[in-house]
Amino acid sequence: MSSPEWNNPVVKWVDDRLPVFSLMHHSTAGYPTPRNLSYWWNFGSLALTVLIVMVVTGIFLVMSYTPHVDMAFDSVERIMRDVNYGWLIRYIHMNGASMFFIVVYIHIFRGLYYGSYKGPREILWILGVVILLLMMGTAFMGYVLPWGQMSLWGATVITNLFSAFPIVGDFIVTLLWGGFSVDNPTLNRFFSLHYLLPFVLFAVVGLHLWALHAVKSNNPLGVEMKQPEDSIPFHPYFTIKDLFGMGLFFMFFLFFVFWAPNFFGEPDNYIPANPMVTPPHIVPEWYFLPFYAILRAITFDIFIIPAKLGGVLAMFASIILLMVLPWLDRSKVKSCKFRPVYKWFFWILFLDCIFLGYLGKKPAEGSYIIMAQLATLYYFAHFLVILPLMSKIEKVVDLPESISAAVLKKSEDA
Repeated sequence: MSSPEWNNPVVKWVDDRLPVFSLMHHSTAGYPTPRNLSYWWNFGSLALTVLIVMVVTGIFLVMSYTPHVDMAFDSVERIMRDVNYGWLIRYIHMNGASMFFIVVYIHIFRGLYYGSYKGPREILWILGVVILLLMMGTAFMGYVLPWGQMSLWGATVITNLFSAFPIVGDFIVTLLWGGFSVDNPTLNRFFSLHYLLPFVLFAVVGLHLWALHAVKSNNPLGVEMKQPEDSIPFHPYFTIKDLFGMGLFFMFFLFFVFWAPNFFGEPDNYIPANPMVTPPHIVPEWYFLPFYAILRAITFDIFIIPAKLGGVLAMFASIILLMVLPWLDRSKVKSCKFRPVYKWFFWILFLDCIFLGYLGKKPAEGSYIIMAQLATLYYFAHFLVILPLMSKIEKVVDLPESISAAVLKKSEDA
């Protein structure tokens, strides 16, 4: 791809030696984008924006945080009370985690609805799932750092899950703990990894964007760009669209920061960690609740697999399953707009995930267990049974000839 001619002599001198301006040009003004992208495509850039906010605020929080079990809780209180604008930085960081998961979950469900996992975007999708896994690991370790009651006992419960694995399970748990219980070595390990993983996340996001620029964006029609009229430059058309969406998003984000900063938090985490007192109901953060419900739904042995190990495997499988999604869906049509039957199953899956999140917060007893088992059964049946079956038997609607033809027809109809 040829480099643009720069009129500014300083820009030209720098670009001849380090073509950073040419790279920016090819990634914006020179990047062809489907002309029919909707606001659902804003959430990728929003996720990157929130990641930057999280890293910047995290760097400032580290300046005043003490990773020691005797001082961690008090150091967080000091950040809130004594550090200039510490309360603001912490509330942005704390609520930013929830915002990050909100935009990424919307981004994933948009990809599921419009078939963004299908070829030639398989690696792009797999990298997205890797990003989700890294986010989960980073968020879990960050939740432990305030060293409140829920931090301590959440870490104890989650790390103990690895003991379910035969042979290596106890070794993994001891490695995570740095001893024989969740204590100061555990906090130091989690602090170190919580600081490291966001930079690993940045690297994988870079690969994700690289793959995106190689295969180009999907679009609501699921039709590939075939002619010049199908695309427009990313800048200024979609940069303006992204900035508008970003403004609305930050209004939503800052509402929680200033008016409901503890909305997503657990009250028990404002009590200093006490290994002698177990909270009556241990729950993870809201963004882990669907997977927590799947974990607790397996209350029975599966052939030779014990119930505890079966729950752990089911929880991890619910995420790993997304990686093989491009090969489970064999339909030639990408977008659910042209799949009249399957799109109803998609919305059932969406409601099922919300229901699993609700069940994850409830105690694992009585009818809640049965409901969690049924919801878990549907989750796996959707990907392993319904999706492959619909790929074979569903009668799809005819696709438009091209993106530009569909856009022009829509304009004429309007």
